[in-house]
Amino acid sequence: MDMTSDTAQQPRTAAAPDTGARTPEAAGAIQDARRRIDDLDGRIIGLVQERMAVSAVIQRERIASGGRRVNLSREMEILGHYRDQLGRPGTALAMTLLELCRGRV
Repeated sequence: MDMTSDTAQQPRTAAAPDTGARTPEAAGAIQDARRRIDDLDGRIIGLVQERMAVSAVIQRERIASGGRRVNLSREMEILGHYRDQLGRPGTALAMTLLELCRGRV
Protein backbone atom coordinates (compact mmCIF):
# COMPACT_ATOMS: atom_id res chain seq x y z
CA MET A 1 0.00 0.00 0.00
CA ASP A 2 1.41 3.39 -1.02
CA MET A 3 1.63 5.66 2.08
CA THR A 4 2.45 8.73 -0.03
CA SER A 5 -1.09 9.48 -1.13
CA ASP A 6 -2.22 13.07 -1.54
CA THR A 7 -3.96 13.10 1.85
CA ALA A 8 -0.90 11.76 3.66
CA GLN A 9 1.30 14.55 2.26
CA GLN A 10 -1.02 17.47 3.03
CA PRO A 11 -0.07 19.47 6.11
CA ARG A 12 -2.50 19.24 8.98
CA THR A 13 -4.26 22.40 10.00
CA ALA A 14 -6.42 23.07 13.03
CA ALA A 15 -9.93 21.98 12.17
CA ALA A 16 -12.73 24.46 12.57
CA PRO A 17 -15.31 23.42 15.15
CA ASP A 18 -18.11 21.37 13.66
CA THR A 19 -21.18 23.58 13.76
CA GLY A 20 -23.40 21.53 11.50
CA ALA A 21 -24.03 24.68 9.46
CA ARG A 22 -24.30 24.59 5.69
CA THR A 23 -23.01 28.10 5.01
CA PRO A 24 -20.04 30.10 6.32
CA GLU A 25 -22.43 32.79 7.56
CA ALA A 26 -24.42 30.30 9.60
CA ALA A 27 -21.21 28.73 10.93
CA GLY A 28 -20.00 32.15 12.06
CA ALA A 29 -23.30 32.91 13.78
CA ILE A 30 -23.22 29.54 15.52
CA GLN A 31 -19.62 30.03 16.67
CA ASP A 32 -20.52 33.49 18.05
CA ALA A 33 -23.53 32.05 19.87
CA ARG A 34 -21.42 29.20 21.27
CA ARG A 35 -18.88 31.69 22.62
CA ARG A 36 -21.75 33.52 24.32
CA ILE A 37 -23.03 30.24 25.79
CA ASP A 38 -19.53 29.44 27.07
CA ASP A 39 -19.41 32.86 28.73
CA LEU A 40 -22.85 32.37 30.26
CA ASP A 41 -21.87 28.91 31.51
CA GLY A 42 -18.81 30.38 33.20
CA ARG A 43 -20.95 33.02 34.89
CA ILE A 44 -23.54 30.41 35.94
CA ILE A 45 -20.80 28.23 37.47
CA GLY A 46 -19.46 31.25 39.35
CA LEU A 47 -22.94 32.06 40.66
CA VAL A 48 -23.47 28.45 41.75
CA GLN A 49 -20.17 28.55 43.63
CA GLU A 50 -21.22 31.82 45.27
CA ARG A 51 -24.58 30.26 46.19
CA MET A 52 -22.75 27.31 47.76
CA ALA A 53 -20.66 29.68 49.89
CA VAL A 54 -23.71 31.65 51.06
CA SER A 55 -25.54 28.42 51.85
CA ALA A 56 -22.58 27.26 53.94
CA VAL A 57 -22.83 30.47 56.02
CA ILE A 58 -26.54 29.87 56.61
CA GLN A 59 -25.96 26.26 57.60
CA ARG A 60 -23.13 27.17 60.00
CA GLU A 61 -25.28 29.83 61.69
CA ARG A 62 -28.28 27.53 61.91
CA ILE A 63 -26.23 24.72 63.45
CA ALA A 64 -24.40 27.09 65.83
CA SER A 65 -27.74 28.34 67.11
CA GLY A 66 -28.94 24.79 67.79
CA GLY A 67 -30.99 24.39 64.64
CA ARG A 68 -30.92 21.81 61.89
CA ARG A 69 -28.52 22.06 58.97
CA VAL A 70 -31.32 21.83 56.40
CA ASN A 71 -34.63 23.72 56.45
CA LEU A 72 -37.03 21.57 54.44
CA SER A 73 -39.77 24.20 54.21
CA ARG A 74 -37.27 26.64 52.70
CA GLU A 75 -36.13 23.98 50.23
CA MET A 76 -39.75 23.45 49.19
CA GLU A 77 -40.06 27.20 48.52
CA ILE A 78 -36.96 27.07 46.34
CA LEU A 79 -38.25 24.04 44.43
CA GLY A 80 -41.57 25.79 43.83
CA HIS A 81 -39.88 28.97 42.65
CA TYR A 82 -37.72 27.14 40.09
CA ARG A 83 -40.70 25.08 38.91
CA ASP A 84 -42.82 28.22 38.51
CA GLN A 85 -40.11 30.03 36.55
CA LEU A 86 -38.72 27.18 34.44
CA GLY A 87 -41.41 24.49 34.36
CA ARG A 88 -40.93 20.91 35.42
CA PRO A 89 -37.22 20.76 34.47
CA GLY A 90 -36.70 23.69 36.87
CA THR A 91 -37.48 21.35 39.75
CA ALA A 92 -34.61 19.06 38.72
CA LEU A 93 -32.30 22.05 38.42
CA ALA A 94 -33.29 23.26 41.89
CA MET A 95 -32.73 19.78 43.33
CA THR A 96 -29.24 19.75 41.85
CA LEU A 97 -28.49 23.17 43.32
CA LEU A 98 -29.80 22.13 46.73
CA GLU A 99 -27.71 18.96 46.61
CA LEU A 100 -24.60 20.96 45.72
CA CYS A 101 -25.24 23.32 48.62
CA ARG A 102 -25.97 20.75 51.34
CA GLY A 103 -23.32 19.59 53.73
CA ARG A 104 -20.58 21.97 52.66
CA VAL A 105 -20.13 23.27 56.20
